[in-house]
Amino acid sequence: MPNFQTKAVRSGLRQSALSLAGSLAHDRRHSSAALLAAVGASLLLAACATPRPSLPAVSEAPQACAPQATCPVCPVCAAGPSAPVAAPQPAVKPLQAARWSDLPGWADDDVSAAWPGFLASCRALAGKGQAAQWPLWRPACEEAQALKKTDAATLRRFFESRFAPYLLTNPDGGSNALITGYYEPLLTGGRTRGKIKIRFPVLAPPDDLITVDLGDVVPEVKNLRLRGRLVGKKIVPYYPRAEIVGREEERGDRVLVWVDDPVELFFLQIQGSGRVRLPDGTLMRVGYADQNGHPYQSIGRLLVERGELKLEQASMQGIQAWARAHPDKLTELLNSNPSYVFFRELPGGGDEGPPGALGVPLTPGRSIAIDPRFTALGAPVFVSTTQPNSGTPMNRLMLAQDTGGAIRGPARADFFWGFGAEAGAKAGRMKQGGRLWVLLPPGLAPK
Repeated sequence: MPNFQTKAVRSGLRQSALSLAGSLAHDRRHSSAALLAAVGASLLLAACATPRPSLPAVSEAPQACAPQATCPVCPVCAAGPSAPVAAPQPAVKPLQAARWSDLPGWADDDVSAAWPGFLASCRALAGKGQAAQWPLWRPACEEAQALKKTDAATLRRFFESRFAPYLLTNPDGGSNALITGYYEPLLTGGRTRGKIKIRFPVLAPPDDLITVDLGDVVPEVKNLRLRGRLVGKKIVPYYPRAEIVGREEERGDRVLVWVDDPVELFFLQIQGSGRVRLPDGTLMRVGYADQNGHPYQSIGRLLVERGELKLEQASMQGIQAWARAHPDKLTELLNSNPSYVFFRELPGGGDEGPPGALGVPLTPGRSIAIDPRFTALGAPVFVSTTQPNSGTPMNRLMLAQDTGGAIRGPARADFFWGFGAEAGAKAGRMKQGGRLWVLLPPGLAPK
């Protein structure tokens, strides 16, 4: 290929990738299948965007035209006032400077409850050696480690002296956040398959699942990751849930543990981590390892659309009750969500929470999942919302220590409630409004 064509292809690929980042990376509903198709189209367009040599002009004899019918003369209309064309409004920056007095309940929160989580965030940030960010966190983290008094008043003064609050804001300028909940469920199972009950597998990632990180090619799209499988020399979308479930017999070597309830297994995949009680009473912990690349489709929304549930019934508990009452419809319902999550076995099963995306144990009631494109992992975040399915205010300092496939956008968070049935009851009912302020050290503030 001539040099000018090679440069054009590279430029086209880069522009295509950046376009994908703008239009696809900000919408989790796009699956790896859609992204693979888009990337393929982009490569084709990039190749076709090369300059083409001009062709010599070709003269042809003019062809006779058919006689035209005479058109009636239209009356001249008076010019009316032209409608003003609104200028496009730029998207609002996701971080808006705020004052400490803007944070409702800041003076009343027991911030010492979030202190162990903050120290864990500091250790994780230092351990990751993030060249661009750790030097900015280091002064605050080192002062935190040296603090002798850790009462709420002392810690509040520490945060006010070392950080500044920024209101997380949506592109339209609104600051109303959506705050949902998640938890670590308990399932019943065994390491060997049962004949009647314990027969639903928790799978490790399969060997034929391929992950393509576009950030390795274009740094600007580091948040775009595609998943698929090889067919010949082509990467195609990986199997959807229905095909994975239908071929479970072929994946015996990938089974971590068997569980007794397909509905609980489905919600384990939504939560991303959980524990399994084995026949000898010990607890096995599993956590997210990978995903098949297909988008998550809400089965609760589907049940509402079908008239099977009312909107207010489409909580985790409502869906579980429906599943118990309609076992004959369960497989079809679960397979309507093509997304499938694979797991890995985690060490321990004690009182610590499961590790989040930051790599530190989550703290019940003080850890949240966020969108790392807008909120730095490890950062303190002040959350102002209400108790699940209630108007009772809940204002507290929390730590951004996890991420989630459905947690997309600046004003979005998932509240970690902890382990077990009580935590699950709260998480299943939580879909609250609120506001979020991220606390940033000097140097990390937006310009």
